[in-house]
Amino acid sequence: MASKLLLVTVFIFDLIAFGLAVAAEQRRSTAKIHADSENYYNYCIYDSDIASGYGVGAFLFLLASQVLIMFASKCFCCGKPLSPGGSRACAVILFITCWVFFFIAEICLFAGSIRNAYHTRYRNFFTESLDCPSLRKGVFAAGASFTLFTAIVSEFYYVCYSKARDNFHSYSGDAGVGMGTYK
Repeated sequence: MASKLLLVTVFIFDLIAFGLAVAAEQRRSTAKIHADSENYYNYCIYDSDIASGYGVGAFLFLLASQVLIMFASKCFCCGKPLSPGGSRACAVILFITCWVFFFIAEICLFAGSIRNAYHTRYRNFFTESLDCPSLRKGVFAAGASFTLFTAIVSEFYYVCYSKARDNFHSYSGDAGVGMGTYK
């Protein structure tokens, strides 16, 4: 039977990671072009940089939940063997899917946090056009959606893994060749 405490803990971590990723998307840095007092040059002024912190927080909570699930399931490759059948096949498919979704979510959250924290210090003189780069809309949203996918798939993975692990019964009969007389 799957550990209910582990499932609840992982669900809470994933929910926090999802919330932080959504908050990071809502609080992305934006820039405005500002002129100096003498109007000789323009420069970029960025607003709050809290979205990078939210993105890193989401990254760490998602990482912690993945570590918990993989530690509890012994990363699917270590530990006692699983019983053959539908639960094991489902666990294998969900294991692979869980890691794919996890890597995509972590890349989006990490890259979004780095890109959001990048602020240019460029100035332009006179009439040149000035571009103030900022994070594209949707990077943290993609991270949030893949965080949600990872949460769902990892929960199902652990339930299928536990079912396949608990149903395994080792062969307890005589495994050797009998040397007695034929009857």
